[in-house]
Amino acid sequence: MPDLLTTAALAVLVVSFGVGIVVGLTGMGGGALMTPALIFLGVNPTAAVANDLVSASITKSVGAGVHWRRGSPNLRLAGLLIVGSVPFAFAGAFIIDHVGAGEAQEEFVKHAIGVALLFTALTYTLRMYLQLRLVTSGNEAPREEIVLKPIPTLLVGMIGGLLVGVTSVGSGSLIMVALLLLYPTLSAVKLVGTDLVQAVPLVLAAAIGHVLVSGVDWEVLIPLVIGGIPGTFLGARLAHWVSQSVIRRGIVIVLSLTGLKLLGVSPEAVGLIGAGLLLLGPLLWGFVRQTRGLPAFDNNSGAWRVSNSRRTPE
Repeated sequence: MPDLLTTAALAVLVVSFGVGIVVGLTGMGGGALMTPALIFLGVNPTAAVANDLVSASITKSVGAGVHWRRGSPNLRLAGLLIVGSVPFAFAGAFIIDHVGAGEAQEEFVKHAIGVALLFTALTYTLRMYLQLRLVTSGNEAPREEIVLKPIPTLLVGMIGGLLVGVTSVGSGSLIMVALLLLYPTLSAVKLVGTDLVQAVPLVLAAAIGHVLVSGVDWEVLIPLVIGGIPGTFLGARLAHWVSQSVIRRGIVIVLSLTGLKLLGVSPEAVGLIGAGLLLLGPLLWGFVRQTRGLPAFDNNSGAWRVSNSRRTPE
């Protein structure tokens, strides 16, 4: 029976609750936040990836079920992504296992997560810009079905699956941005629903691979689930009360600095870069917004206009 009353287990519970709130607020993939948080709490990188994937396979199923009942996902598109992603996600743990043993393996995973976080920060910034561009282009959500692009979609699934299988990062960021680029007329609700539905078998396949190779640590996994589910629920309830754009820009900064730290950049350099991002980032984003004819610091501009004039948060 795992001991859940240790300081380490309670720390995991508190952090997973906090990460769950951010996920509920923004829809941001939890792996990009939770896996490095576990590493900083002292969990070794391979165990952090494995336990986060198992936890995510549970929590993502809840969100996907809601979207499935509402009929929002594009199931044909999700099916193509699943075909491409599942085999590569399952192979992730076996790739890690063949890299080496002990410290070499942990360093490989830590550096891979660092690169994935920087890539995620970049793609997340691109996602915000693409949504911003749609705001200013008379973007009524289309009623017709999108035309599928099988080969590019399969490639997106393969790359996303490999990234998730090795690092647990990418199911809610990289694939979402790729879908925006491939299918710019896909409505916001279908985009989120499709991404959630394809993410369930993707994360589950990656989790199974890691369980077969390295197993799970129940003293980490149980607090992850216990803290993450209510945190995500609370975040979703608070989403209408909090500035989405400010939080999401903050997440980009956190991901960038965390990625640099995991790649071994000195604390002094990370601090200077963080200060620069905090001071100059909002000014640069405000300038970009103004070039699109929008107010520099409007908090919640949407990507798609719908018939009742409600907008999806930026």
